[in-house]
Amino acid sequence: MNKDIIKPDVKNVTLAVAYEKNLLNQDEWKVYLINNNDFPIENTLVASRGYGEKDGEEQRTSTLRHFLETVDAKSWAIVESIDPKVFHLNNEYWVSYYIGREIYDKRFVFVPDTICEENLVFISEIQKQGILHS
Repeated sequence: MNKDIIKPDVKNVTLAVAYEKNLLNQDEWKVYLINNNDFPIENTLVASRGYGEKDGEEQRTSTLRHFLETVDAKSWAIVESIDPKVFHLNNEYWVSYYIGREIYDKRFVFVPDTICEENLVFISEIQKQGILHS
């Protein structure tokens, strides 16, 4: 039965992790959902979690769920703040949203240690330095 379900492809929707200086001049990292479509996406649910190992021990974070009512065309929204202490984990984000009456979903994973200064690029959509998920 699952093979009979047609899943539409997610296009022009991605995630980025970027930082900015806060009022205390410290780096503050945030996860952004970017909608590069010419139309809004609606009722967006983002589930985030971290998992992996450190020093041979399994580590997991809590699963967090975020609801974004509408992300306008050619715009972005902040999903959550992210602590650099979890950059050594797989940071997984399941994104589900509607376009009209059709539901779309995609899993984005920032693999361990890819969120780092060496991988920073300028992300024009949010006008910040960060890591853009491909």
